[in-house]
Amino acid sequence: MSAPLASPPAAPGASPAGRLPAVMLMAGSCLPVLGAVLLAPVLPRMQDHFEDVPGSEALVPVVLTVPALALALLAPFAGMIVDRLGRKRLLVIATALYAVFGTAPLWLESLHAILISRVLVGIAEAAIMTACTTLIGDYYSGELRDRYLALQTMCAAASATVFFVLGGALGAADWRAPFWLYAVGLLVAPLMARILPAPLPPAADAEAEAQAAPPQRPFPVRRMAGICLLTVFGAVVFYTVPVEMAYLLDDLGTDSTATIGAVTAVASAATVLGSVLFTRLSPDRRHRLPVLFALCAAGFVLMGLANGLPLLIAGAVLNCVGTGLLLPALVTKGMSLLQYEDRGRGMGLWTAAFFLGEFLCPLVLLAAKRPAGSLATAVALLGAATALMAVALFTASRTRAAGSARG
Repeated sequence: MSAPLASPPAAPGASPAGRLPAVMLMAGSCLPVLGAVLLAPVLPRMQDHFEDVPGSEALVPVVLTVPALALALLAPFAGMIVDRLGRKRLLVIATALYAVFGTAPLWLESLHAILISRVLVGIAEAAIMTACTTLIGDYYSGELRDRYLALQTMCAAASATVFFVLGGALGAADWRAPFWLYAVGLLVAPLMARILPAPLPPAADAEAEAQAAPPQRPFPVRRMAGICLLTVFGAVVFYTVPVEMAYLLDDLGTDSTATIGAVTAVASAATVLGSVLFTRLSPDRRHRLPVLFALCAAGFVLMGLANGLPLLIAGAVLNCVGTGLLLPALVTKGMSLLQYEDRGRGMGLWTAAFFLGEFLCPLVLLAAKRPAGSLATAVALLGAATALMAVALFTASRTRAAGSARG
């Protein structure tokens, strides 16, 4: 495997990658999604298996969520390693370890040992997601980079639905069976080593870097902090529909698994549609975050007011079109702030922010549900908070524009 890892960089002045490396990076970006949804259908059966373990009622759900928490905490460190040790090498190694740690529960008998293996999965996911996003920034630029970052969102949304269905199908046989899907990392890692070119180093592209920004620019701490805070909130918005839709349907008296699956698929399709629309927008319209947050807010309000299935679905579709636009807008905005030397660190921080939002999403809605009286009202309140975010961003942009005009 060492020979492919040492593949020479592409010639200066040309894009170091074509479509096939992009396919591999999209595949790698779907792996962390696998951990987020794969086990949801088998948690009740897993709970029954470990019912004699003290604290299992709290520990079993953590098996699902702890990789996202580990990813959020460790992605910044993965970003530093990406910058220092190399994007491609770290990605290949992390993908192989992902398969090893992910399949460990197939033979582990202790619930606590399974939890440790899930933490290790989260560490591998942190490296995979950070390296994949960083390599997209290394391989591509301008319009093409934006398209592939939007495609990342599309693949994640579509794969979430597929993994949920696969997890349920495999889990019907045995609660351990879905863990076999993690073995896909052993297939993907050698393909990555073979197909992905070494990223173009800054020395080979010095002229372009000099034109784009002055050399020795310090890491943009303040601007990355701003986009990362927005991303935490945006991730809460992004995950609300996939995480809470089944509960909202149940509150409306719909408990059919077929109906829940169909509505989830429709919402995922709407997210994909939003990502497609992002690539169709002109570059100056892609980063109008106030409009995108307002669109998401409108969907939440409709969902919160829904007294029947049609209005709930309409609100979910509107919201998911918005989130399909919002996520690539946030990541491309963050990428635009970074140069080659600090791209890994910056994308590590962005990845951490996104998965922290994923982890916080159910906790935020649970905290809001008690004073609100119902989950639907809590979603409507989140819609109001999202609308306030849109207003704040719009006001800030107008203030900056007025200041620039005076200057």
